[in-house]
Amino acid sequence: MTIAHEEAVIDSAAVDAIFAEARTANSFTGEVTEDQARAIYELTKFGPTAFNSQPLRVTYVRSAEARATLVDAMMSGNRAKTASAPLVAILSYDADWAGQWDKFLPEYNAPKAMYDADPELAAATGNNNAHLQAGYFILAVRSLGLSAGPMTGADFNAIDTAFFPAGGQKSFLVVNIGQPGEGAWGAAKPKFAYEDVVRTV
Repeated sequence: MTIAHEEAVIDSAAVDAIFAEARTANSFTGEVTEDQARAIYELTKFGPTAFNSQPLRVTYVRSAEARATLVDAMMSGNRAKTASAPLVAILSYDADWAGQWDKFLPEYNAPKAMYDADPELAAATGNNNAHLQAGYFILAVRSLGLSAGPMTGADFNAIDTAFFPAGGQKSFLVVNIGQPGEGAWGAAKPKFAYEDVVRTV
C-alpha cells in the first residue's frame, strides 16, 4: 500500500490497474470488441484540453490490408506486435482543429482569431493537446482491463501519406491494444521518486 492508494478516491484494485501495476505490453492476445473500442474514446473525451479543443483523432486499424500498410511503416522492432495485436489505434491530431470552434466552444470564440492568424501556434496547440489526450486514451484502455502498447517508433510521414492523404490529420502515436500475451513484460523499469522530480516553491 502506498500513499497513492491511501489518498485515491478509487479502490486499490483500480489504482493498480490504471497506474501502479500497469505497464506497456509487448505481446497481445484476446480480442477488443467494437463496444470496448467505443468505450475507450467515450472515456478519453472527458479529459481537459485547451479551450475544450479536443484535437485528438483516433483511427482504429482492423482490416488486413490496412494493418499490413501500418506494419510496413513501423520500425522493425514494433512490426510483429503491431501485426498480432487484437486492435491497433493510430492517434493523430486534426490539423484544422480550430475550424471546429463553433462545435467545441460555441459560446466563446474570440480566441479563434489568434489561431487563424498564426498557423504555427495552431499546429503546436493541436499537437500538444492531442498528446495530452493520448495520455487519457492509454488510461481509458487500462480502465477497461486491457493493456496498451504505445509506440513512437514509426515513420509517421508514411502513415500520414497512407491513411491521411488529404493532409487533414497528423499522426504521432500508434497504440496496440488487447489482453497481455505470453511474455508481455520484461523486468520492471525504474521510476523517478517524488524527491527527484517535485519541488514546492
